[in-house]
Amino acid sequence: MDTHVKPQDTDGPVPAPASTVAGLQPFLHDSVVTLSAPSLAISRADGQLSAGADGFYHGDRRALSRLTVAAEGIPLAPVQGGLRGADRADFRAILRGLGETTPDPAVALHRYRRLTAGRLEEVFEVTNSGTDHVRLRMTVRAGTDLATMEQVKSGQVLPDVPPQAVDAGGVGLTWTGGDFTVSLVGESAPDAVQPTTGQLSYDIALRPGASRSVTLTCTAAYADGDQFPAPPGDRLPWTAPLVRSADRGLDRWLDRSLADLDRLRLADPRSPAPDRPDQFLAAGAPWFLTLFGRDSLWAARMLLPLGTGLAAGTLRTLARRQGTVTDPATEEQPGKILHEVRRDSLRQDGGLHLPPVYYGTVDATPLWITLLHDAWRWGLPPRDVEPLLPHAESALTWMRDQAGASGDGFLKYVDHTGQGLSNQGWKDSNDSIRFRDGRLASAPIALCEVQAYAYEAARGGASLLRAFGRAGADEWEEWAERLAERFRRRFWVEDAHGPYPAVALDRDGRPADAVTSGLGHLLGTGLLNEEESALLAARLVGPDLDAGHGLRTLSSDSVGFNPYGYHTGSIWPHDTAIAVHGLVRAGFPDAAASLASGLLTASAAFDDRLPELFAGHGTEAGPGPAPYPASCRPQAWAAASSVLVFQAALGLDADVPAGTVTVAPGFASAYAPLTVTGLQVGGARLDVAVTADGTVNVSAPRGLTVVAP
Repeated sequence: MDTHVKPQDTDGPVPAPASTVAGLQPFLHDSVVTLSAPSLAISRADGQLSAGADGFYHGDRRALSRLTVAAEGIPLAPVQGGLRGADRADFRAILRGLGETTPDPAVALHRYRRLTAGRLEEVFEVTNSGTDHVRLRMTVRAGTDLATMEQVKSGQVLPDVPPQAVDAGGVGLTWTGGDFTVSLVGESAPDAVQPTTGQLSYDIALRPGASRSVTLTCTAAYADGDQFPAPPGDRLPWTAPLVRSADRGLDRWLDRSLADLDRLRLADPRSPAPDRPDQFLAAGAPWFLTLFGRDSLWAARMLLPLGTGLAAGTLRTLARRQGTVTDPATEEQPGKILHEVRRDSLRQDGGLHLPPVYYGTVDATPLWITLLHDAWRWGLPPRDVEPLLPHAESALTWMRDQAGASGDGFLKYVDHTGQGLSNQGWKDSNDSIRFRDGRLASAPIALCEVQAYAYEAARGGASLLRAFGRAGADEWEEWAERLAERFRRRFWVEDAHGPYPAVALDRDGRPADAVTSGLGHLLGTGLLNEEESALLAARLVGPDLDAGHGLRTLSSDSVGFNPYGYHTGSIWPHDTAIAVHGLVRAGFPDAAASLASGLLTASAAFDDRLPELFAGHGTEAGPGPAPYPASCRPQAWAAASSVLVFQAALGLDADVPAGTVTVAPGFASAYAPLTVTGLQVGGARLDVAVTADGTVNVSAPRGLTVVAP
């Protein structure tokens, strides 16, 4: 993901919570995030939008930075609150002392939140359960700074934009900033409106047993429309399987993840059929609610057992933006797949300046090729594959040319602008690639996992070319084998625990010998032989990497290990899930089972909504993982990791062109009895059941042979 520079401050006279410090990135771990891309809302646990990153956002712009409710002269005591779905939340509070004739609370405020794209609805319902008539003045205070997401993230403090009162289709307030307009309207007229303070007040009188509701609706829109709009709600590009297992935590994790992924969907406005647009997953909320090449590709690949629709939409969306020219300012090159797309340039302290369309990634291009290959194997129809083959050939050519120009045949990166990302793999913070003694590697850098991606892409690309009668398959297979030989000679190092691949080669070709979770990305790609895979499997379950609820990004034995380090000791669920899947593919289901169990434990600690990353302290430090406070939550590949872990547990793979589907449960017995109905392979339904005694029953689509090794 794209750096973790600090942000934020308070938004006016409302005191900042303890998690907010001026000039630093705001913490989110105690926030309630509701989502309906390209919109989201962030609030305190009591429902108030009041400080830090709180707000209603649309298209990376803060439409509201404040939306608080109070009862004049009466303290509100929050008693309950939280998500009721990806796009819904509600909150309860007691109006202390009002109407109370016994020690029991009498008057309560119930706040309902519902989010759709460009629209936030808040309902405030006051109920009198006491025996006396009560009166109160309820005041809602609204305000906004119309900040961009990067201004919020980087800690800039902006003044409030003055509102104007409106009286059209209801009574409320409106704000305008350039091409962005926000309006807050009530269904019923307030008893008082104070535009200068953004206050809407309601005089409420309730007899015993009565209630009154006030509904406020905030809408936000750009004059020229959304860069990536919300897709049609009824066109989900995957199936939602029904899973029932002996471990209800697994079921809840999958259900919550799929609900979040549904609300992370965005559409490509360049799609040729506007009523059936190509869809992809935004990377995560709040910081990355847009198209990210690497993230969207990995998430789509993880969801292949649910259908190929998301993969097809993601591939086409990125193919339309594939590099065609050489542009040093954006790092675009012919055949290259982009890193991220924003409405505006991204500027952060320290000199980082990314253009709206930025190509500074070394791994998105091979990952695009591999997703096309894997989607084809899972049943993406030839009519959808064939138009993408020229893009695959361009991507392969980019990969070969870049490796050839590097001088040693490895795929490398370097920031040529001095203003871009200094590291351009998935661990893209500036301190992520290092030696075991803590020294940072200097670019150009060749990452170990990127060579594995390139190997897998070359082999997959060769299979596609051969299957569709296009030239070059043999050459690409030979290229892949030469890469594997070079990797074996140059990357492997040794410490007291034995041999392992370095995380990278630095500018001078020296192995940066830190032990990292990147080892898990090599497994199952074909780059390693059986003996090498066994060495890595043993490494991954060692206590320095395996924290008990996921893989640390950096070994705890390394100099510079920090459990709160973004890529230097924290745990990323997608990273662990990739290792779980790789271990199964490489033939080490027991090691995979241990890591999968840790992720499942972590999911329960985060109410089944795994964050982008969390702290890497380990189970010895406490019963559950500590949050990384500024983490995105939900995050596409963190949510999709639940499906990849489930796929690994079933030992599920597909080769529709060859007419087979493989079901080889390795550690699914840990969740047995287990049934899953509604998986997809070849565009048809696949059902799997694992009984308590380990018996496997599979109902596969007609024409596919079930392989059960």
